[in-house]
Amino acid sequence: MLSKRHKLFNVAIIVIPWLSLLFLRKREVKRFSFAGVVIVIFEIINHLIGHKRNWWKFYDKRNSFIKNELPFSIGPYMPMSIWLLKYSYGNFKKFVGLNVIADGVFAFLLMDILKKLKIIRLKRLNRIQFFIYLHYKAYILYGVQYLVENKRVFRR
Repeated sequence: MLSKRHKLFNVAIIVIPWLSLLFLRKREVKRFSFAGVVIVIFEIINHLIGHKRNWWKFYDKRNSFIKNELPFSIGPYMPMSIWLLKYSYGNFKKFVGLNVIADGVFAFLLMDILKKLKIIRLKRLNRIQFFIYLHYKAYILYGVQYLVENKRVFRR
């Protein structure tokens, strides 16, 4: 059974990032949505693998992918991908730098907070491995957006 804190956390981790997209223009959201959807699907696959291999441990008794990992996949990944692409697409160094900062904050700072809140802790990964697990997907995201942008160029 999920604790009240975990339920509230799941709602917040899904709703708040999606509400942030209200601050973007519709055209920007549409432009970067395909790459965002691809990265969410890829992240769900990664979470399934991590769930099976016990890379992390959720504190609630019931070990459920839908109640534990899925909110992380559908919550912050697509909105954050859209924001990062909006502010850095076209400047690969800036994109990588922003992703290093975002992934580093999550791996080295937010994971401590989530552990103190008794939501999740790393089990079979150390922080550096978890950072790499988070960060390598940035290159896939940029590559997908690059392919989407080039496909548009060829259609003209």
